[in-house]
This record gives sequence, C-alpha cells and structure tokens, in this order.
Amino acid sequence: MMKKALLNNNKTAKFIYTGQRLSCNIPKYAELDIDYLCDEKSIETIENNITNRKGVGNIRLVNELKVKLDNTKTSDNCYEAIRKKFYEESFKIPNKTHPEVCHYGDDPKIIRQVSSKKDFDYKQKEFHEITKRLNLVRTEQLGNLCGNRSYYVLGEMAELEQALVNYFLEKLTRNGFQLMSVPDVLPRDVIENCGMNTKGIRNQVYSLDPKIHERDLCLSGTSEMALAGFMTNKLFSEEELPLKLAAVSRCYRAETSSVAEERGIFRVHEFTKVEMFMVSTPENSDSALEDIRTLQEDNFESLGIHFKVLDMPPHELGAQAYRKYDIEAWMPGRGLYGEISSCSNCTDYQSRRLGIKYKTKGGKVRFVHTLNGTAGAIPRLLITLTETSQDNKGTIHIPDVLQKFMRGKTTIGRQKNIPDLKLIKNKK
Repeated sequence: MMKKALLNNNKTAKFIYTGQRLSCNIPKYAELDIDYLCDEKSIETIENNITNRKGVGNIRLVNELKVKLDNTKTSDNCYEAIRKKFYEESFKIPNKTHPEVCHYGDDPKIIRQVSSKKDFDYKQKEFHEITKRLNLVRTEQLGNLCGNRSYYVLGEMAELEQALVNYFLEKLTRNGFQLMSVPDVLPRDVIENCGMNTKGIRNQVYSLDPKIHERDLCLSGTSEMALAGFMTNKLFSEEELPLKLAAVSRCYRAETSSVAEERGIFRVHEFTKVEMFMVSTPENSDSALEDIRTLQEDNFESLGIHFKVLDMPPHELGAQAYRKYDIEAWMPGRGLYGEISSCSNCTDYQSRRLGIKYKTKGGKVRFVHTLNGTAGAIPRLLITLTETSQDNKGTIHIPDVLQKFMRGKTTIGRQKNIPDLKLIKNKK
C-alpha cells in the first residue's frame, strides 16, 4: 500500500490512500478531514454531535489511534493493523449538524403547513378498505409469492402509480434535472460510503451471498446511492455545478416494523421511487437544499393533499445528513400523518468517501457537496391520494394534474376482469 501525506502549516498529516483499498470497505480514494477529526479543539464538539444524533462513533478512540499511528514505524508489524483500525473508527464519525438544528432536542420543527385537512360529511374509509372493495391492491395471501410487506397493484391503481412517476419526471425535467436509469444492485462499499449501515442486526439492507455472486453486493435502498456511486472519483469544473440528476428505481428495504399504523403498503420491502440528486459547491448547498424542498412542496401541493414540512432533529439525520427536511401528508382514513418525502444536504460526507471533487475558477481542488430529495415515494402517495380523494360512494377522484397521464380518466372505480388470487397451502 502506498501512502501519501499532505501537510498543512500545523504539520498535521491528512492521508490519502492511493493503492489497493482496505478490507474494511474504505475506498482507495477516500480522504477524510483528519485535520478536523484529530484536532484536540474539535473532540468535545464531535462527541456532543454524536450524542445528539444518537449515533455511533468514538472520537476519542480515533485520536488515540492517530497518536499510535504517528508513533509507529511503517515497517513495524503492527502498523497495518493500527492504520486499518484508525480508518474504520474514523469512518464511523457522523457528519456535522447544521447550527440551527443542533438545539432542537428530540422534536422536529414545523416549517410550513400546506392547505388544510379535508372536511368529510361521512366516515372516511382507509386505503385498505377502499382498494380491497374496488379490487385495486392485494396485500393478503401472498405467502407463496413475495410474502409479508409485499403487494400487487392492479388495474387503474397501477395506472395511477405510473401517472405519478410520469408527472414527477415531467416536473423535474422542466426544472433542469437530467434523467438517468441506474442499477439496483450495488457494491456494499458504495452503499456504506453513502452513509448506510449494511451489517449487524439493525440495518435495512438486503445483502447478496458473496459465495454465489463472487462480489460483495447489496440491493439498493434508494437510487441516491447509485447516482452518488456514478460520480466516484470524478473531478468537475465549477462551471458544471450545480449538477441536477433524477432517477426512477425500485427501492429494497428489509423493514421489520410491526406497528399497526404502518400496515398494508405503508412500509414495504420494495417500492418505486422518483429521486432527485444534486452536486453543488459548498457555498451553494444550503440554498440548493431549499430549492429541492420548494420543488417538493409545489409538486405535492398541486396534488391537492394536506401536508406539513418538518426540519428534523439531530437524531433523525442518519450518519450522512447535515440537515434534513421531512414532508408528512395527512391520511384521513388512518387519521394520521405519514412521511411521503424527505430531502437532505450531506455536505462533503459522501464526496470525501467517494472522491467527488471540483476545480474552482481559481484552480483549487475542493470536495463537492451532495444533496438528495424524494420527488415521490409512490406507495405512500397512493395511500394519501386515495384517502383524500374518496367520495361517499367509494369512488376515487383523480387529481386534475394527473388526468392527462391516465388517458383523461377522472375517477377510479371497481376493477373488473382481474382474476382472484387464490391461497395455496404448501405441503410439508
């Protein structure tokens, strides 16, 4: 392994490994901000940040390992083990937190509420009741197919699903986003370097067996990871930024929740999502996040649903986000708000791990900031739209902006000519 050290005025080394990647899924082009992590003045701030985010990571251990590393000769037998442990622990440290968010405690701050809850002069039905009666969605008797937390969307509800995708893509392309088609199977290190834990009991990532597939691969939980991975080790010019990308993909998540409110298609193992991804200069990433949020709000408001926008507290940010907004829509049949979207500014957390940089007009090379946002997580939007748009006869009214994507249809009624799904019992 070749080691290259960059020295600043304080003679503090910032290491970049340019040879073969480490066995702990750290890419060869990773360049963490070691000057910050190993500055004694930063330790308390970083420690408080980890505590507030309820995250993992031990910054004091990182600093202890750095001292050991500096005092160990590269020829010593223990050098490689210390170096590997140092980088493993350094990669566990979460991103910084936006100053406005640091003091939120455990509760999000409501930024905005859009429209109001719809008044019904009859008892609202839940999504499950409506779609079962109209023969639109199947979530039961799937044990011999895809099992629990899976579903079939049928007939005109499937058309509505595709209409939402097409509507969001039209809006995004009009706003300067370039559409990409991305893989749903990714190397584990790409997912981890985007900030997702892929191992241990508490993770939502489906892993493929490396003994069979010869590589350490996982199913992607969001196309953000594939889009970030596509940028790996790229150098942009400042004139190319901001870069705005969009993708439609299937998202795979090993959900384990047994909460009654999250039944049906609210929390499922796979679903379709339209994703936004931006690459920005550091100076413009805060405003880029606001642009993404504004676009999300405009899109959802045009669907005629009531929702609130939340600035999320530190413990809801994950490892990668510097700031994150969630949008929760009112689901009248369920009588609760459910998250339908989020957007995050990940600053240089992902770009440092994936080697994504840009050259300023003055010739300096710096790390970009990456941002992401959900244009539409389709299953939960189907719940919100169905429960909001139901009438007292059980018919679903299609929002005006989606009708052109459904061949002019204005309502959805009972589906005919769709075969029943029969339960088949397995013999032991």
